[in-house]
Amino acid sequence: MSEHRWKIHKFGGSSLHDASCFERVAQILASRVDARIGVVVSAMGGMTDHLLSLVTLAEKEDASREAQLHAAGERHSTAAKKLVTGHRLVRILDQWSEDAAEIAGLLSSPDRIRSALQRSRDIVAGYGEIWSARLLAAHLEQHLGHERAGTWLDARRVITVRHGELGPSVLWDASRRKWREVLPESFNGIAVMTGFIATDEQGLQTTLGRNGSDFSASIFAALAGADELVIWTDVDGVMSADPNRVPEARVIESLSYNEAMELAYFGAKVIHPQTLGPAIENDIPVFIRNTFAPKHAGSHIHTEVQAKDRIKGITAVAGMALLNLEGAGMIGVPGTADRLFAALKAAGVSVTLISQASSEHSICVAVPETVADLAHKVVRDAFAEELASGYIQKIESQGAQSIIAVVGDGMAGTPGIAAKFFGTLGRAGINIRAIAQGSSERNISAVVNTADATRALRAVHSGFYLSAKTISIGLIGPGTVGATLLEQLRQQSHRLRKDFNLDLRIRAIARSRTMLLGDRRIDLAKWRENHESAAVDLDLARFVDHVDADHLPHAAIIDCTASLDVAKRYTEWLERGIHVITPNKKAFSDDPDYYSALRQSARLGNAHCLYETTVGAALPVIRTIRDLIDTGDRIHSIQGIFSGTLAYLFNVFDGTVPFSSIVRAAKESGYTEPDPRDDLSGMDVARKLTILAREMGLPLRIGDFPVHDLVPEALRGVPVDEFLDRLPDYDAQMESLLEAAREKNGKLRYVARLTEDGKASVGLDTVDANSAFSHINLTDNVVEFVTDRYSSNPLVVQGPGAGPAVTAGGVFADLLRLAALLGNGLSL
Repeated sequence: MSEHRWKIHKFGGSSLHDASCFERVAQILASRVDARIGVVVSAMGGMTDHLLSLVTLAEKEDASREAQLHAAGERHSTAAKKLVTGHRLVRILDQWSEDAAEIAGLLSSPDRIRSALQRSRDIVAGYGEIWSARLLAAHLEQHLGHERAGTWLDARRVITVRHGELGPSVLWDASRRKWREVLPESFNGIAVMTGFIATDEQGLQTTLGRNGSDFSASIFAALAGADELVIWTDVDGVMSADPNRVPEARVIESLSYNEAMELAYFGAKVIHPQTLGPAIENDIPVFIRNTFAPKHAGSHIHTEVQAKDRIKGITAVAGMALLNLEGAGMIGVPGTADRLFAALKAAGVSVTLISQASSEHSICVAVPETVADLAHKVVRDAFAEELASGYIQKIESQGAQSIIAVVGDGMAGTPGIAAKFFGTLGRAGINIRAIAQGSSERNISAVVNTADATRALRAVHSGFYLSAKTISIGLIGPGTVGATLLEQLRQQSHRLRKDFNLDLRIRAIARSRTMLLGDRRIDLAKWRENHESAAVDLDLARFVDHVDADHLPHAAIIDCTASLDVAKRYTEWLERGIHVITPNKKAFSDDPDYYSALRQSARLGNAHCLYETTVGAALPVIRTIRDLIDTGDRIHSIQGIFSGTLAYLFNVFDGTVPFSSIVRAAKESGYTEPDPRDDLSGMDVARKLTILAREMGLPLRIGDFPVHDLVPEALRGVPVDEFLDRLPDYDAQMESLLEAAREKNGKLRYVARLTEDGKASVGLDTVDANSAFSHINLTDNVVEFVTDRYSSNPLVVQGPGAGPAVTAGGVFADLLRLAALLGNGLSL
């Protein structure tokens, strides 16, 4: 019955680092009610390396080996004195003394060590597991009683292996026979077993290599016919990515043997590919759990998994080099690949990834960077004749490479996985050096520069919804619009994360002289208080570096200032791959050469620059122009009311109240800029018209067209208060303009006009009482497009074109549009 079958538990070095760790392991085992428990142990954390260093010291005849051996004994005895008492402690210490004498005897013969170095290493290194097994068994016996615990098993008495080119292979018949001899069928209780060590065919001690304790556990599980193998470590399970590089990585609850093997091969350090061999062959479920968080369910590895995620994990293998063999003489010539791999095999070089062009013009392989020079040399030697004759054009190697791999059984037969993988890397600005995909479709790999590996991991991880689509955001200018935007983001952040898996992470806020930097994110409910208490002097370079963090795939800067100095930095940010979102008109209406440079920088950096709110606040004016042009329509003219302030002033101005009084009241109500002349000058409208002209491909600049300045010339240089006090002197002029418009059955409106041949004007004009410009709400903007498609009935875009909420909402919409462009699944 299942309750009488063995349960095998393996505890690694981190789980057995000191006495408190041993006690924690004992508590886990004490909570198990299974009749038969096998506990496979590693050496105490770091002990194996310490023992191996003794062999190195002995080989060099370094007398300090004795002190180092004593240090190992001190560590062991310190733990023992905390875990066992009485005769058990005496036995543990006596056994260690005997072992230490044997080790010292071996180390005292440097000639013997040099003549059989590996054998000496195997013998000495194996003591760490023996000491752990004895100590844990004694501790369990003391606390659980002799009938339940106290048995420990030396793996050298059971596991027999043969070493070959692929590493140690188990001699199963011999090992099964010994297993039955050592532990009878009637055994019940807890048996502690040594990991890592075994015996070879000659009966000599050997080891199973690095990660050998996991392999030992899998072997013991197979020998015992166990119905589960639990590998206890210091993490909660198999992670979807390396959590040190991808903070949003999560535990994979369930994965198949094949997925686990792929993840292990490509860098998941929790398990080793070889470990799973006996478990797979015997269909034994494997659990990965955390010794330090035993209540966590961990990861379950078994035969078949019905999972919702097509991609289970993203891994990275660093320390690689690319070796490329290229030449026209390879095309159609059989045996080229065979010669390449034979040369590498003869040199002992392992190949991690293979990529070959379908034209047979080149073969690219990834090899460990440590042997890149050797690989390059042996391949050049193997193809020396072809190189000399020109059949092979070049053989080159490139170091500092990493392999990024996406793994998942659900990838098989699912279209678009590769496109999404490579597209995500492309949008993150990651250059791909080579690609490979197995016919099982379980793994797709790409080689990238190691410097880009963390960003690549993070981008792909978020791209496949293993974490939220995260955009690291820095906001410059938390004034009226900026502060409103921060509040809108605060209100919507939970919904966006929940419904769209979208994480818009404000990590930096900059004012004119100070800045607030958040490690993970800034609490938007308290950003003002935190800015007052934790802000530092503004350093824009540091600000940008903080926003453009390596562990986050996408970075964006939102500029809510009206500063030309800030706007002049857009090209630098875009070339770096940082996206820019702004309502700042200066960059797009100032220097036409800089406008062109912005577009070039965006292309170079594979970044987006979104500035819909520079014209019409949240109205889709720029997007409408682009849609018309991109779909083949021809724009003949654009005209409109582009200032919410001026729209308000001339909506209210009907002659019953003097124009100057309306201006003063509008300023007091916040409808105008602090200095109303900034609105009345018409320059804001002129900038907007210039932006639209450039979107149409017209090289227009301010100064090329007339702008009607409504500020009397005598009042342009005076203080604001004086301007307001003296403005009534000019009310009669405005009144006469109003009367002239009424005589024409029209209305006064401040209108901007642009034609396809580049003619433009901005100024106060009389519009027909029946036109769209006459029937607008107080602060509406209205834009009229005449095109081939919209000729007799122009296309009109109308709505509020001013106000912090509207403008901030437009910037927010651009931010969501950026998220859609980056591929998070939002439909915009």
